[in-house]
Amino acid sequence: MSLALSGIGVSRGVAIGKAHVILRGSIEVLESTISDHLVEDEVSRFLNAVDSARRQLRAIHEHIPASTGVDITAFIETHLLMLDDAMLVNVPVDLIREHHCNAEWALKLQRDALVNVFERMDDAYLRTRRDDIDHVINRIQRILLDDQGDEQNETIVLEDSIVLAYELNPAETMLLEHQGIRAFATECGGPLSHTAILARSMQIPAMVGTHGLQHYIHDGETIILDGLQGILIAGADERTLDYYRERQEQEYQRQIELARLTDIPAVTRDGTPVRLMTNIELPEDIDAVSRASANGVGLYRTEFLFMNRQNPPDEDEQYDCYVSVIEALKGKPLTIRTLDLGADKQVDGSSRGSNPALGLRAIRLCLKDQSQFRPQLRAILRASAHGPVRLMIPMLSNTRELHQVLSLINDMKVALQRESLAFAPEIEIGGMIEVPAAALTAADFASHLDFLSIGTNDLIQYTLAIDRIDDEVNYLYDPLHPAVLRLIKMTIDAGKAAGITVAMCGEMAGDPRYTRLLLGMGLSEFSMHHTALPEVKRVINSSSIDALVPLVEELLNDTRPGRIPDRVDSLNQNTP
Repeated sequence: MSLALSGIGVSRGVAIGKAHVILRGSIEVLESTISDHLVEDEVSRFLNAVDSARRQLRAIHEHIPASTGVDITAFIETHLLMLDDAMLVNVPVDLIREHHCNAEWALKLQRDALVNVFERMDDAYLRTRRDDIDHVINRIQRILLDDQGDEQNETIVLEDSIVLAYELNPAETMLLEHQGIRAFATECGGPLSHTAILARSMQIPAMVGTHGLQHYIHDGETIILDGLQGILIAGADERTLDYYRERQEQEYQRQIELARLTDIPAVTRDGTPVRLMTNIELPEDIDAVSRASANGVGLYRTEFLFMNRQNPPDEDEQYDCYVSVIEALKGKPLTIRTLDLGADKQVDGSSRGSNPALGLRAIRLCLKDQSQFRPQLRAILRASAHGPVRLMIPMLSNTRELHQVLSLINDMKVALQRESLAFAPEIEIGGMIEVPAAALTAADFASHLDFLSIGTNDLIQYTLAIDRIDDEVNYLYDPLHPAVLRLIKMTIDAGKAAGITVAMCGEMAGDPRYTRLLLGMGLSEFSMHHTALPEVKRVINSSSIDALVPLVEELLNDTRPGRIPDRVDSLNQNTP
């Protein structure tokens, strides 16, 4: 009798192999009191655990092949840097000495304090970066508790197995991949987690959020994992196995086909060129832009320059960072998004609003507290002298905010001229359409800007009142909701009427299921994770916009419940 478990498919592909179950769940930490004369011994025990964690990560880093992408190794390097961070190391030491508590409890207290900061961030992607803290602290906790399970046991034969675990951190994921696993599934995690991102980067079929794995799947039994559909099957009959073996062959042929597209431009069958850009976070990600033959960077998240440090970067540090990216792009455009964070701390120590997502964040925060915003604007402007740069403003909701930003930028230009510092006078200024109010008034924004970029992740959340990383409601997160599609179409039409480019940098842009739909709406620039680019290009090169436009118009006018997903599937099954 077969058993099927569903989860969230985060990395496509089909794997068939023996299950290897990692029997390890969450860490339970208890508080205990340390005698006065043993406090310094407890401090030493904690610091030794930190050193052990550091040695483990360095060993994993050394095992990573030289051919591995920088975006993968960066996860390990980030965790190593965190082990040198005073907030993570010194504060627990102070807590041990002050409260005479055990090291595990002191570390838990600091973990809770740090995670609380990340949980209060408004951007869903940034909130998931709290995983870094959890992964590093859990590693130290397991050393303290002497509970490392399979993590350090490299003698276990994992080649060709499918790993099932409660959760996996990036270091574990890379180590498992190095040991030759075919796929993995976890009970925890979401599509934006580091582990999910790594799976896509390494092209390992993977699922997350697969509840019941350790209860229903036995170690060593043959299982099937479908990373596209998010299905795991145990006890499959021969007919089912044959079906998935055929799927594997199809996926292999698909990869060969996609590889041939690397140096071929994205052009529709009726001759319309489409710009395919990538989203990046760190300067090191530029290598991936070249590998994917992208037309440039459609979204450079600058938040990571400001995170995991005591003081924000000054103007010169930011300038040097932006210039290094510009030079690495060798003439391809770079779209720099200004700081998109929430007010994670109040000056007076008071708490933030009851609903941070609707509070002081992104451009609102930058305009209220310009101490970080002004140096960033100056750095971006100065960097624009070194190559094609676009400046993008996040979270606009009204034109009053826009005029304030444009006025600031003009002030910066005057100041730079006065100081004889070079910049591009005609640097393109764009705005992100992420809230329904901005989409509904997109024509007003388009009349004052050089381009628009649709951030579908937030646009969908705000339109449907859904937090996509909240397990209780994320099933309602629907990119094909009629209201969402109408807001997207409204924005694209506003850009066309104003004669400016409209791009999309949310997850919809990198999902090939929506490519033809967006082409038919008139979208001409897609920005995505570099691993998604080949598949999107394949769909573009096999499509005709002239044929898609009337079909998409009919789709958008179809008000019958549940009909839009079927119509989108029909678009993709045929070759219009």
